[in-house]
Amino acid sequence: MFTMITKTAHLLELVAQAKSAEAIALDTEFFWERTYYPRLGLIQLAVSGDECHLIDPLAVGDLRPLGALLANRGVVKIFHDAAQDLAILYRATGVAAHNVFDTRLAAGFASLPSTLSLAALIRELLDIDLAKTETRSDWLRRPLSAEQLEYAKDDVRYLHALRLLLLNRIIGPKVKAWLQEDLALYNNPHCYISDGSGRYQRLRGASTLPPSGAAILRRLFDWREETARADDKPRGHIIPDAGLLAIAHQPPADIPALRDLGLSSQAISRYGGAIITLCTETLAAPEKVATATEKTWRLSATEKEMLGRLQEMIRLKSDILGIDPVLIGNSDELRAVARFLAEGASPPEHLRPLSGWRMTFLEDFFHHNG
Repeated sequence: MFTMITKTAHLLELVAQAKSAEAIALDTEFFWERTYYPRLGLIQLAVSGDECHLIDPLAVGDLRPLGALLANRGVVKIFHDAAQDLAILYRATGVAAHNVFDTRLAAGFASLPSTLSLAALIRELLDIDLAKTETRSDWLRRPLSAEQLEYAKDDVRYLHALRLLLLNRIIGPKVKAWLQEDLALYNNPHCYISDGSGRYQRLRGASTLPPSGAAILRRLFDWREETARADDKPRGHIIPDAGLLAIAHQPPADIPALRDLGLSSQAISRYGGAIITLCTETLAAPEKVATATEKTWRLSATEKEMLGRLQEMIRLKSDILGIDPVLIGNSDELRAVARFLAEGASPPEHLRPLSGWRMTFLEDFFHHNG
């Protein structure tokens, strides 16, 4: 059973009904090819596994009533891989969701990989194969096809069952509390909405830049982000990453120098003046803009040995507790921990393995190796 919501009055009725539910399942479908922001094409809301409602944002227009439901702390909102859906719904309603349950994250605390797709998780726990034929469909097209509607329903109809099965698979209250700690992060929009700061440091080739070049690259990234957002265009349609890196390596003083870097004539015509001004200003005082990009470091023999013991402990303890070891930290984070323990180096700020439940998980290792 499903209904298509195309009127504000019907959306208000659905929200009133859903507020009395213990949990609802949500998903979004969108089109994202020629814009900075994804274009929301459909919202799926399942009050139960048997009752699914499809909300047409193109017809309804005002989605603020849905925001009241998202903000309701008494109703669990079930998503799979929640971050992108939450960001899209936040922009559409102006409201941050609370009391979120992410089945992809929860799988990592329930003896399963924390990177499983929805189709893979449904196959694993429910032995059902989903048809994923509409993954790249145009969700702004009207009318939606029967195949699109069936695909959309499948994305939410099983989430209630998955949540219950995953919670039953988790070993003990301690691990459930760890899951809840990570789920609570979704209450803050900063968890899933990024301003793009710091991305310039992860660009391949950025680590070879001198401080002045790094300063230019950071300002270029910030400028491009603001321009792309204002024009609602993909970042790469403004200037691609390779172009930004070329400018940072050889800052142009005039338009001919900019042409030599391989930028398109259209980009030079639109943005050449702004880019040259930015480079000139930054070169005059690069230290006021950015420090040098982070250098990758080679682990010493002592650090490598420490990293090996850390990874082995995480693997063994994760296996006992039934959690995905990837949840503790990625390779860069674990390298930083190993370096911190072996050499007493200052750890990076906000390093995940050194806070919250992850610190608790690792405390015995820190006690014996600190």
